[in-house]
Amino acid sequence: MLEPETDGHLLERETGRRELLSRGWLELWRDTVQLPDGNEATREFIRHPGAVAVVPLLDDGRIVLVRQHRYPVGKVLLELPAGKRDAGETTLQTAVRELAEETGFSAREWAYGGEIHNAPAYSSESIWIWFARGLVAGPRRPDVGEFVETALHGAEELESLELAGELPDVKTSIGLHWLAQWKSGRRMLDWRPA
Repeated sequence: MLEPETDGHLLERETGRRELLSRGWLELWRDTVQLPDGNEATREFIRHPGAVAVVPLLDDGRIVLVRQHRYPVGKVLLELPAGKRDAGETTLQTAVRELAEETGFSAREWAYGGEIHNAPAYSSESIWIWFARGLVAGPRRPDVGEFVETALHGAEELESLELAGELPDVKTSIGLHWLAQWKSGRRMLDWRPA
């Protein structure tokens, strides 16, 4: 169990900060930090506004995902619908927007799953995971330059894909894991109307 009030002996404290790059939503920083032993080090990291992923559940039990090319890894990945949080948006507002943009679906009910840090060694990005059910189909509204395909899969099929190493996206793996926990009664979700 983590105990933040007793973790002082592990903390690094910022003593200087320099922005190396700022392009749109992407910022690269270099901080000088004092280590717990008093020595000094630098930490380069990406400052990110955060993103939201959605686990959309159809009434028949299938899950709505998207397929899209991810340029940095050079692969088409099967992923949960997700996207960057816009300034001033709540995580739920981002979830509603991204689900509609990427899949065309809206949801009658939403439940907050939790927050993950997908690359805390070099990025401040958080991904908030929301669950959606009572889905209603509508027109997709992808962003300009966004090319995605909607894919519907059953939980067992997705488990097989994951076991075969074909679901390498971390937010998708964690979202599906949390879904399995909820279905088995080991994770509680507080569903609320849209």
